[in-house]
Formats: sequence, C-alpha cells, structure tokens
Amino acid sequence: MLFNSITFAIFLVIVLTVYWLLRFRAQNVLLLVASWVFYAFWDWRFLGLLVFQSLVDFFAGLAIGNSEDERFRKRVLIAAISVNLLILGFFKYFGFFVDSAINFLEWFGLNPNPPLLEVLLPIGISFYTFQSITYSFDVYRRRLPPTRSLLNYSVFVAYFPHMVAGPIQKAKHLLPQIENPRKRPTVEKIRSGSFLILLGLFKKVAIADAVAIVAAKAFDAPGQASSALLLVGVVAFALQIYGDFAGYTDIARGVSRLFGIELTLNFEQPYLSRNITEFWRTWHISLSTWLHDYLYVPLGGNQRGKLATYRNLMITMLLGGLWHGASWTFVIWGGIHGLLLAIHRAMGGYVPRGQLDPLKWRDLPKILGTFSLVGIAWVFFRAVDLSNAIDYVQGLFSFRPGGVAADDLIVVGVSALFILIIDVAQRLTSDQEAVLRWAPPLRGIAYALLFVWIVLWSGGEAQPFIYFQF
Repeated sequence: MLFNSITFAIFLVIVLTVYWLLRFRAQNVLLLVASWVFYAFWDWRFLGLLVFQSLVDFFAGLAIGNSEDERFRKRVLIAAISVNLLILGFFKYFGFFVDSAINFLEWFGLNPNPPLLEVLLPIGISFYTFQSITYSFDVYRRRLPPTRSLLNYSVFVAYFPHMVAGPIQKAKHLLPQIENPRKRPTVEKIRSGSFLILLGLFKKVAIADAVAIVAAKAFDAPGQASSALLLVGVVAFALQIYGDFAGYTDIARGVSRLFGIELTLNFEQPYLSRNITEFWRTWHISLSTWLHDYLYVPLGGNQRGKLATYRNLMITMLLGGLWHGASWTFVIWGGIHGLLLAIHRAMGGYVPRGQLDPLKWRDLPKILGTFSLVGIAWVFFRAVDLSNAIDYVQGLFSFRPGGVAADDLIVVGVSALFILIIDVAQRLTSDQEAVLRWAPPLRGIAYALLFVWIVLWSGGEAQPFIYFQF
C-alpha cells in the first residue's frame, strides 16, 4: 500500500507541476491524457470501451440539445441510456444472470451445459456509466446545455481523481468546472487539499486495512467462529468499508482540489445517524442522490400514495443493491435497506435533505440501534455468497461459546475510537475539515499522529479498495 501511495504521489506531483504551467485548453488535454494513463494502468484493454461510451454520450447530448422535437429527443435519450446500461449489464451481470438461469433450470431437474464465457469487469464502470447517464438526463431536461467540446466531455467522464470509485458527479456540477478556466489554488486550498489526502490515507491504511484482518477472521469461517468473534467481525467490517470508501473519497476530493476542481461530499458521519433515512442522507451521498433523482423520482417518488411510495423505495434500493455487485447477497442487502426505509416512512419518519440536526446525548440509543441494523445488513454485503451470509447470521444469534483475541479487540476498539473522534469533531462543528481550524500546536500534533499511524500500519498486507470492484 505504501509503495502504491508513493507511486501515485510521484505521478500526482509530475502532473500537477506541468498542469499549472499550461493554459486552460492544454490543462484539459493533460487531464485527459493523465486520466487515460491512470485508467490504463489497471487494464489498457478497457480504455477503448471508455472512449466509445464517451463518444456515444457526447453525440447523443448534441442531438438532444439541438432538437426541439420531443419525440426525437426522448428516443435519443432512451438509446443513449440503453447503450450505457447494455454495456454495464453485459460486463457486470452476464455471469450473474447465466448462473441464476442455470440454477433455476437445475431446480426443475434440467442440466443445461452452456459454453464457458468469463467476462472481466472493467474497473469503475458502474461509476462512470451512472455519471454519463446524468449528463444525458440533464441535457434532456434542459438543466444543462450540451457541451460542444468532445475534449471537455471526455475529461468529464474520465477525470482520474474520482472515476474508478466516485463520488459520482452530476454533469451540472462537474462539467462547468471543466469547461471554464480554473484559478490557481490558494494557500488555504493547498493546505485543505493536502489535509484531505492525509486524512484519507489514514482512514484507508490505519483503519480500514487494520480492521480488515479481523473482519476476515470472522467472515472466512462463520460456521466455526464464536458469536463474540462474529459480533466483533460485524463492527470490524463496518469500520473497514467506511474507512476504505470514505478514505478514498477524501483522497479524491483532496487531489481534485489541487487541480482547482471541487468534487461533491460523499460522506457526512453516517454512523452517527439516528435512523435509517438519515443514514442514507449521509452514506455514499452521491449514489443515494443519484438513485433519488434518476430512479426514485421518475418512478413517482412519494407523490402517488403510501403504497406506491413503499414500492418505489423497495425498487430503488433493490436496484441500488444490484448496482453494487452481481450477486443475490447484494440484492438482499438492498432489499433490507429498502424494507427498513419503508418501515421508517410508515412510522412517520422523514429526514429533510440539508443540514443535520445537532446531536444530543438522548440520541445515543437511536444511534446504536441504527448502527446495529446497518451492521447486520453489512453481513450480506461482505459475505462471499448467500450460504456464507446465512451461516454468519445464524452464528451471530446462536450465542456460540468462545472468545475474541485481545489484540483483535484492541485493533477494532482503537479504530472505532479514531473514527468516533473524527466524526464527532466534524459533526459538532459542521465542518468536514475541522482540524484546519485548530490552534497551530494542536494541529501540528494531529498531523504528526496521522502520519505516524499511517507509517506504523503501512507495512502490512495491502488491501485493495473495496469499491474498485464496482
């Protein structure tokens, strides 16, 4: 992990140095080349697919934006979205649907023998596909004029700080920043961007990678693990996926800020949520907003009665679960959240979008209850298959005897404490970079602790970013 971080740091410094020496159009050329090189570093064979999708959506946007014929505009929109979803569906879900069909036929006593076809998953395809769809939709809805520059649109799709794992950027937010000259970042911008990179590395290396080992012990053999270890494993994975994904987002936002481009906030202390609706207002905000604006609302949202609202919530979350991965475990994970959201809505619960209410001590039982529900749902997200998930849940509630290694408890406990300190400090100040406002001596101590902790944990086994697989 440390070697990869150093390699990326060298790449970043070189690109940034050249970037700010160039004029605006040349900057975009450099961003596009750097983004393509960055993407090709994983697998150059899929670079052509990325370029093809960019061309389809660029010319579709021109056709939609230049026409006044509503039927034609809608046909082009449907065609553009269909191309994107067909590509996503083939690469991500071909194997899932084939395996499901085989299992269904075998259930009836048939023994199909289909040809073996293994389809590799292009990295980040779910993210840049959803982002491209926002462009077509926003142009169709007249919320955004179509860009006339293929260069600018290609940068919008391939922009390397966020393309492989988000945050998913709406076209009306990111594209104007790419189409207009950027100002050189101020000292404050450089300081805040660098801090976000440091904080993201800390969350990834010192928290996510540390607790991943404990989570693996529980999930690798849930049928033999004690209930205590399984409980600690749930907490460990909850911390792992949060530190992993929020850490990546912090790094992406920090890197992008150094280029003079602001990415949207993707996390807002989700484990301090007091109910499941608030959790989805603060967890993976870019995806939950996308699902709300481009799926839930077109389905009718909450405008067609209670039953239709519950149905729309379930459909949205089931498809949101399937977006995460081609497995029934992800569908069940999405279904659990859809059911919880519907129940919360039926109980009269509603959380408006925007600023969160201040935390109070009396909120603690609600926070712990919400975290428990989210944690149980995480079992299906983390499990390798449905059988593994069922074994885990059964073992968790069977009170199977046995203990937990002291060092595992310490790692999980210390990691939870770090997350709690960071999130509470951010929530109480309504400031995602609250440390930057501390007095210089305290700020220096915080920087030193983050850096030292990163170094101490960087020598272990490297853990890939979880959301790279989506």
